[in-house]
Amino acid sequence: MTRITAPPDDLPALAEAARAEGFRVIDVLAREWADGTMRFATPGEALFAARDAKGLLVGIGGITRDPFAEALRMRRFYVLSAARGTGIGRALAAEAIARARAAGVGLIRLRAPEGAWQFWEALGFEPFAGDEAVTHRMVLHEG
Repeated sequence: MTRITAPPDDLPALAEAARAEGFRVIDVLAREWADGTMRFATPGEALFAARDAKGLLVGIGGITRDPFAEALRMRRFYVLSAARGTGIGRALAAEAIARARAAGVGLIRLRAPEGAWQFWEALGFEPFAGDEAVTHRMVLHEG
């Protein structure tokens, strides 16, 4: 995993693969980066990229401040279908969780499509029904 400070040049190929599966998450990432809405640059935030042995971009994901809670929020996670089950997604999420711990944040929230719930729950996120914008959360520490 590599922390990145700008979208990689090969992000459009990842966006195309995501669109082919019906996901617009990479398109949203690119648009929000271009318009300055989300740059993963404030304290505690980070964007990570994963590449395979040949250098192909196979996954991306990050963590940002949650504008609606005293928390961080997992954002814009996507792993190529061919790279799923290899630990790439888990490694991306682990980097983001480590970032939250280092920032001293007590709570991470996310909104995941139903097909990804098992993945997030295996990482320790708990289903959360108290907010329609959140499907899961991870309490790192009370406070």
